[in-house]
Parts: sequence; structure tokens; C-alpha cells
Amino acid sequence: MLPVFTAAEMRALDARAIRELGIPGTQLMEAAGSGAARLITRRFGPLRGRRIVILCGKGNNGGDGFVVARRLRAAGARVDVFLLGRRGEVRGDAADALRRYPGRVGEITAEAGLDAVERAMGGAHVVVDALLGTGMDGMARGLGASAIERLNHVTEAGEDRPPHLPPHPPVVALDLPSGLSADRGVPTGPTVRATLTATFGGLKRALLLEPAASWAGEVVVIPIGLPDGETERDVATFLLEDADARGALARRPADAHKGQYGHLLVVAGSRGKTGAAALAARAALRSGAGLVTVATPASQQPIIATLGVEHMTHALPETAAGALAKAALGPIRELAAGMDAVALGPGLSLHPEAQALARALVADLPRPMVVDADALSALAGHLDILAGAPGPRVLTPHPGEMARMLGVTVAEIQSDRLERTRAFAVEHRVWLVLKGARSVVAAPDGRVWINPTGNPGMAKGGSGDVLTGMAGAFLARGLTPAAALQAAVYFHGLAGDLGRAERGEEGLIASDIVEAIPRALSPASR
Repeated sequence: MLPVFTAAEMRALDARAIRELGIPGTQLMEAAGSGAARLITRRFGPLRGRRIVILCGKGNNGGDGFVVARRLRAAGARVDVFLLGRRGEVRGDAADALRRYPGRVGEITAEAGLDAVERAMGGAHVVVDALLGTGMDGMARGLGASAIERLNHVTEAGEDRPPHLPPHPPVVALDLPSGLSADRGVPTGPTVRATLTATFGGLKRALLLEPAASWAGEVVVIPIGLPDGETERDVATFLLEDADARGALARRPADAHKGQYGHLLVVAGSRGKTGAAALAARAALRSGAGLVTVATPASQQPIIATLGVEHMTHALPETAAGALAKAALGPIRELAAGMDAVALGPGLSLHPEAQALARALVADLPRPMVVDADALSALAGHLDILAGAPGPRVLTPHPGEMARMLGVTVAEIQSDRLERTRAFAVEHRVWLVLKGARSVVAAPDGRVWINPTGNPGMAKGGSGDVLTGMAGAFLARGLTPAAALQAAVYFHGLAGDLGRAERGEEGLIASDIVEAIPRALSPASR
């Protein structure tokens, strides 16, 4: 897994490298700019004779840009460098990088000066954004905001471009697209829309969290000479990688039997919502659970039994509305005593008795438990029961369910998905998955993982039920909550990506995700 930094953590890392490791700031800047120049050459070269326009700010991001300019000029590119400000206003390591650049630098101090920048970008093969980096506080304003808007206009509109040039020149952002805050997943003002972002030393949150990540394009981390142990020190947020998910699943021995792979109890379903229970059960079996039993209202048991021949079913007391009755509590306790894990919630219904039953099960069952869907609604106003639960609790809300549990708006959840998830997990001593683009997984100790897999085609009913079944299966197989959730979210998203490749985004449905799970789990899918 890769560490993900806040702006403050990145500044502290740079300061530590200079103060404790004895790496000069000029050396860090040279490594950053040189690495970015090599990346640009690999992606868009050969560059000899090609026009590169580089927009630089007065801070360290601009300094990185001056290094890139020097390196690309030495490689034979025709480099136009523009500084938003005066040379005398550039300080520190950036001033040293500016002094070392041998070419002309256009100083832009007023709106009218941006006309020359816009004309130059109109004839560029590549545009490099080195205006604002991780040090930006708040939204871009004034001349910087105008420069960003002009850059986007030229590179997106493709107007008045010479016929020998592509209509949309690629934009390479250094460290972050200018205008983007390193820590936030939502742009707050004018923001450069990059084709490629060369980020230095490590990933920043905004590069991974939607919708901000869409402004970054492809993201490549440029090493700047820091030891691995230093980059991972004091960081509590990480990006999941393929090896993290696969490392949790041991190869099956030749003499394996179903009892070694756990028995999952799925408490789910109600009248009109049997599909959710069946999807969760089938996803659990596709994820390697040895046995799966669906406990459901008696009238719905025959339906769920016909929806899958591999899972078992158990009929439970129900209400007149076809939902689980509170009288089902005793039978479920007896069933759970012989199980390895429980998945609670898909299609459970919002009937008051079913909701009361869900709260009792969350509070009482001494088994690892995935809590999803209607069972999450049962926790609204009753979150106090989570901390005292006798077994690990894994909650998998989408933003609407998370907002309902906390009594806030969806917009508040989405404005800071990562920290909202972390705070909930720590306060209530649970494991939490906040679903959505780049699902976020949080542990009770405050660690957070961001999942890179998945696609918009998965925004369909039933996709969450599939994740519930997968997480339940991995818990039943004996994985720790951390390993189970990392594997579940990663392979769930990967199965969605494989399903999209076959079905397309528009036509992708939850059953397609289930059927792609075996391919996702196969080492050949890496």
C-alpha cells in the first residue's frame, strides 16, 4: 500500500529530510523537476524542436517548473517560461532554480500580460502547470485564477490551433493541478484540468478523492530521494494496491474442504426484497465461503431458495407485512452460534420489528458481523450500541446511509469523505466502508485505506449487496476485519471493472459483478 499525504504531512516530511537527513532543499527540488522532465519526455517525446509552455508561480511549485524548463531545454525542446510575478519576488530554493535557468522568463504582472501566455499555449505541443502546489491555502484568486481559466480554455476548447498540432495539447501538472487543495476531494475554485499529474514524494489526498481526482488525470509519483521508511512514518492514510488484497488469500491446499472456509449466516430479505438476500449469498459463495445460509421471513424462504441452488435457507418468524419479526431473535441467536460470521441487512425492510431486531443482533451476537442497507437505518439514533458489541462490527454505508446515521446532509459527508469515515470508525470503535467513487475503509485505530478499483457502471441497485456478501465471506474465512475489508472493496471494484469490460458501463448490473468475482480473484487478473 502507498502512503497518502496531507499538505501538512508533506511539509513535515520535507522539513525532516532537510533537518534530520541532511538533504538540501535544492536537491529535493532538482530531483522533483528532473523526474518530471523525464516523465514528460517518456510520455510526449521526442521533444527536440517541440514547443513546451511552462507556467510558473513564485513559490516552490514554480521552482520545480524552472528545473523542468532547464531539463527540457537541454533536451532540445523550444521552451517558453512564464512567471506570474516578478523575478525579484521569487525566494529560497525556487530563486536558486530560477537563477540556474538559462533562457528568457516572461514576467506576467497584470491581466493584459496573459494574452501573450494564451497565444503561446495556442501553439504548444505540451503545457506544464507549475503555478500552485501543496502550499496553496483556499481557492486560486486574482491573476492566478485568470491564468488557470485561460489555460483551461486553450487546452479544452482547441480553438485557433495550427493544423500540425493536436486540437487539445496535453497538460502536465506538477505536484497538484493548480487550484486544487491537497487535502480536499472537492475543487473550491478555478482549477487546472490536467492530462497527467507528476506528484512529488508521495500521493496527496485530492489526487485520489472524487470529484477532485478527475482534474488530475493520470497520476504518477516522482521519487525525490527520500528513504521508504521516512515516507511511511506518521502517515495514517494509504492507497490499496493489488498485492494488499491478494496477500490476504492463501492458496488452497490440495486436501481443502468446505469446513475450512467458513459458514456465513446472511440475515436478509423481506417481501419484495428477496433479490438483495440472494445477491449477497451468491457473492459470498463466489468469494470462497465454504457454506452460506440465508435466514429470512418464512413466506420469502421458498423464493430465496429458488434464486440459488448452492446456498441454504432458514425460515424465520415474520410480520404480517412479510418482514422479520422480533420473535426471530432467538432462532437467529441459535443459528449464529454455529456460524463463523454474519451479514445483516440486505432487503431487511424498514418495518419497526425488523429494525428492532437488527439493533438487537448488532448489540448481542458474538460473531464478526457486516451491517448494511436497512440494518444501517436501524442504527440511526442508536449508535451507542456499537461500542459495546461483543464482536467486530463492519458497517458498509453509502453516503445517504452515512448521513442518516449521523443526522447530517449527504453534502456534508461528501465534502470530506475521508475524515468523516475516520472519525466515525474511531468514535464508535467499528470498521467502516464509505461506499462510492474511491470507497474509503477506516479502522477503529484511525487508519484509513482508499480503494482504487471500481467504475460508474456499478451505481446500480444490488451492487452494495454484493459487497456485503463478499465482506461476510472473507470474515467467515477467518480473515481479520482489516484484511477482509481490504480484499472485499478491492475485489468488488475489480469485478465491476471486469464486468464493465464485457458489458459496458450502462448495461452493467449487480449479477454481472457477482459472476466476475472468480476472475477478479484469479492471479491472472492483475
